[in-house]
Parts: sequence; structure tokens; C-alpha cells
Amino acid sequence: MKVQKQIKSNCGIYILEIFVPEILSLGIQKFKKLEIDSGYYYYVGSAQKNLKHRIKRHLRKDKIIHWHIDHLTVHKQNQISTIFIFENEAKLFECGLVNEIENHYKLVPPLKGFGSSDCTNCKSHLLYSKNKIDHSHLFSRYQSIVRFIPSSSETS
Repeated sequence: MKVQKQIKSNCGIYILEIFVPEILSLGIQKFKKLEIDSGYYYYVGSAQKNLKHRIKRHLRKDKIIHWHIDHLTVHKQNQISTIFIFENEAKLFECGLVNEIENHYKLVPPLKGFGSSDCTNCKSHLLYSKNKIDHSHLFSRYQSIVRFIPSSSETS
């Protein structure tokens, strides 16, 4: 399934589910001396325009690093396993979603300020779990959620 066919809206909020198979040091000055553990990372982001392009960019390994999350997504061994898309949701929804999934799934914000440097409400927009979360809560709570599972051709 291609991203273009899945996403019908130009704006929204999304969750990237990223599997990191081994301990990783990030190339971000702010987090230079910190390592992140292997496991599942959930990044909540927003695109208030060009949502399709933002998602496609996250899937590419060959890109200029622009955002914090790029430091996770460019590594060949790290894989975006699922993307949840909340079409037409305003930026305000982003922080509420971070708070909800952090509390419901008992996720941990591994790096304070990661992906949320412009946010005063959240510790981080990146959350961590040793194991993959059960997606059923998201589907029951958000009926209109779009779930996209990228193919290997889309993540190269």
C-alpha cells in the first residue's frame, strides 16, 4: 500500500512506531553523550500542510537531517514499522495525544525535549517501550485513524 493512496488530507497529526534493534548514540549536540536503548519508539508529530510529503520524508533513509527524529530514521537498522495518521487534526491535538499514549501505555520519555523543542506542555514527543504496544486502544478510541504499514520499498 502506498502512502499517497492512504493519506487523503493535507494536514494532521501522526505517530511513527520505530523499532530500534540495538543501543544507539545520537548525533544531536543536545543529546550527544546519551544512548538510547533497543526497543520501540513512538514519535508524535504534526504536519499542518504537506502531510503526505512529511510522511514520505520520514520513510526515506537518504535525507538531510533537519529534525530530531531524523537522527533515528536515517539509521539503516532502525525501521518504521507502523504509522498512525490522524487526518485534519490541528496542532493542538498533538500534545494531548502524546499525553494520552504516554499514560495509557505507561511509556517513558527517553530524552527530555526530543522532538518538542517548541512545546511547553510535554517532556518529549518521543516515547519509549521495550516491547511493541497493543494498537487496539488507538483503534477503539480513534475510529477514523489511518494505519499505514510501510513496505520495504518505501523505507529504503
